[in-house]
Amino acid sequence: MDPPGTLRRWHVLDNGPQISRRGLAPAGTLLCVHGNPTWAYLWRTLLAAGSEPAHPWRVVAVDQLDMGYSERTGTFRRLRDRINDLGDLTDALGLDGPVVTVGHDWGGVVSLGWALAHRQHLAGVVLTNTAVHQPSGSGIPPALRLALHPAVHRWGTTTSDAFLRVTHALARPQLPPEVRRAYMAPYRSSHRRAGVGNFVADIPTEASHPSFLALRAVAEGVRGLRVPALLLWGPRDPVFSDRYLKDLIGRLPHADVHRFEGAGHLVAEDRDIAAPVFQWLADHAVGTHAGDHAASGAPIPDAGKPTAAEERPGAFRPLWSELDEQAAGPGGDETAVAEMSPAGAVSRLLTWRQLGWSIAELAAGLRDAGVGSGSRVSLMVPPGVDLTVALYACLRLGAVVVVADAGLGARGLSRAVKGAAPDFLIGIDRALAAAAALGWPGRRISVQELPEVRRRILGVEASLAALARRGAALGAGRPLPDPDPTAPAAVLFTSGSTGPAKGVAYTHRQLSAMRNTVAQTFGIRRGARLVAGFAPFALLGPALGAVSVTPAMDVTAPRTLTARALGDAAAAIEATVVFASPAALRNVLATQDGVGAAGREALERVELLLSAGAPVPEPLLAEVQRLLPRASLHTPYGMTEALPVTDISLEQIQAADVDASAGTVPGAGNGVCVGLPVHGARVAVVPLAADGSAHGSHPVTEAGVTGEILVSAPHVKHAYDRLWLTQRESSSVPGWHRTGDVGHFDAAGRLWVEGRLAHVVTAPGAVVTPVGVEQAIERLDCVRLAAIAGVGPAGTQAVVAVVETSPQTRSAGPAAPRLAARVREAAREAGVAVSAVLAVPALPTDIRHNAKIDRTRLSRWASRVLAGGRPGKP
Repeated sequence: MDPPGTLRRWHVLDNGPQISRRGLAPAGTLLCVHGNPTWAYLWRTLLAAGSEPAHPWRVVAVDQLDMGYSERTGTFRRLRDRINDLGDLTDALGLDGPVVTVGHDWGGVVSLGWALAHRQHLAGVVLTNTAVHQPSGSGIPPALRLALHPAVHRWGTTTSDAFLRVTHALARPQLPPEVRRAYMAPYRSSHRRAGVGNFVADIPTEASHPSFLALRAVAEGVRGLRVPALLLWGPRDPVFSDRYLKDLIGRLPHADVHRFEGAGHLVAEDRDIAAPVFQWLADHAVGTHAGDHAASGAPIPDAGKPTAAEERPGAFRPLWSELDEQAAGPGGDETAVAEMSPAGAVSRLLTWRQLGWSIAELAAGLRDAGVGSGSRVSLMVPPGVDLTVALYACLRLGAVVVVADAGLGARGLSRAVKGAAPDFLIGIDRALAAAAALGWPGRRISVQELPEVRRRILGVEASLAALARRGAALGAGRPLPDPDPTAPAAVLFTSGSTGPAKGVAYTHRQLSAMRNTVAQTFGIRRGARLVAGFAPFALLGPALGAVSVTPAMDVTAPRTLTARALGDAAAAIEATVVFASPAALRNVLATQDGVGAAGREALERVELLLSAGAPVPEPLLAEVQRLLPRASLHTPYGMTEALPVTDISLEQIQAADVDASAGTVPGAGNGVCVGLPVHGARVAVVPLAADGSAHGSHPVTEAGVTGEILVSAPHVKHAYDRLWLTQRESSSVPGWHRTGDVGHFDAAGRLWVEGRLAHVVTAPGAVVTPVGVEQAIERLDCVRLAAIAGVGPAGTQAVVAVVETSPQTRSAGPAAPRLAARVREAAREAGVAVSAVLAVPALPTDIRHNAKIDRTRLSRWASRVLAGGRPGKP
């Protein structure tokens, strides 16, 4: 754009001289490009971190022309001009490889344009909230549409400083006053804001825009980049939302991705991005060379390559192998899956043969609708026939099923769905209404046929029944190939009881390994008849070759399971196995007088009960045993990332309690005994340090050593979905998954769980894990439930006991003196000094399991109460 020989003055922040003065040799250069309306100040944490001896990198953070403290050129600089401008600057600086570009907002596009033109120097790409393409069928964000409106544009971006102030207000939490002033400093007058207005005006909103072709060239060119890439994202960005992240992932499928929940547009201000950037550079050995992968078509290493043993014929059996064999075998006309009505009758069922055909027909219809290998499909369907058919149809197509249930709560569910960014959403009417109201991504498919008006309102394209009919007409008998065992298969969300729910990604091999582990550990095989009061086991039933039925209950609220509903379901299929959560079992016991004669007889014939999701007290199991007298009662320990990890029966729990009381087995006690590792699993711990952390990397299995629990097994998750940093932390001990739970082994090799690592209290001179002392307090006849929380700074925390009393107290606050004295004495006998005792009508628990106590929330509440605040509801 400028005539040859034109000189321009740039403002650049460069830590190169500082690195040189320290006698350090930089590994490479981070070329950081800001967007609109920020400046190089955005990258100050990278500049500081790059100057440290631990990871010296030269960081060059530029102010683009007409922005920040660089020259005001008086010209309108288009996208292509800005890419050329940056190239001219790096030529003048003599910048060569290895270079990692770092970009934000429209600086992301400019940095990528530079990267494509300088592949010989390029070693990596880092992007924060940005976009290179407007996804088809969606308009530009309302905020940008307003800024571009002729009546607003000049005043909002140039005449006034409104655009700057609105941008700064997007920070979460709010920017400190001194930081806001720093961002405003280069843009004090309208003359100095001309570039801000021009940047907005250069957004290509249609094909006729002067910068459209330049943007498209960058967008398509990115597909050919084969250097390491890192995408750091703030999901609460009203401009560059998750739909733009999804587009970038499609163009850079090998990229590492981390979404910082709660962060927004100014993600570099909202979160520490310096630490993850330099961790990522070290992990990928970026800086040792440049250009090796930059050329189009260079392969990306496949970290999921199967071992030689896994490649043997017959070593991998897809999740649906038993289902297919049952459908084709002599028992194909026997019941496979059933649903119960509230009245206690079977409302719907499919035989194995019908199930197989239903899956094949729906798979064909879904494929015709565009669902294919790698498509993400969010399933918002209650457990039963429809969910079973939809799940297995999607898996057969190679689609990735996304399972996030209403047990996460409205906000948690919405956050999960948006984060997973599904291509399709299959849901019941209520889920589709939420999708329409909350703007969930994905083409919508209804479970039931809907009236035309309702379909239009909800944006529904088709129903499962219509797709199944289409599939039948197309010929559902065409065989589908077995999946690549290393291909992604599912994203399952955690309960959200210890923070925002996390998506847990599984491959086909890992899902099959989960089936194998459950079958081997509990002996659930073909011919078993399963009552599933917990969604995962309802879906796993067909994979085990087991007849499965879902009782009449709201599976997202386990405490809605009644004894009558459980008995009716058991009678309907002559059940041999029952799975129900602790909260469900409590309500079953509370309502057992309502179970009918047939239901009671059916429950008396049950051979195996599994209960998981939270610790199950031995007295509760003893009561359940009377209702299911022939059943072997097991309480497997596990998590969404590895289900199950260990197993223990009621008799083994009782034996462990005897050992703990008698002191005959070293290490027995102080927690919940969860037994021995399940088939194929290994368990160890990383010892806790004096500050309550578990930063070591040497797993141990010695008796009596408390530490963070580690697990290694074929069925452990592949990764956390779009949470690269979380995944990195969870796998920091090579070959192991860090569970975030703390516990220890006893001399008999049994694992005892003592609580969550995040809930460890660091009192003066002591590290207190919560579960053991909570159990001691709960033995008091006046206490129904107890929770331990830490109040105060780490290392000097006061131990606070919060109790749910029996009978129930009407208001929350300090406990009565007599109750407090008894609680303190019980805790003292367990070796813990309690500083304060608070009583509440009910302890806060998670939504999904209705059993996991939210100790973090309790800690905040207790801090407020002890500081003299109004108790309110915890």
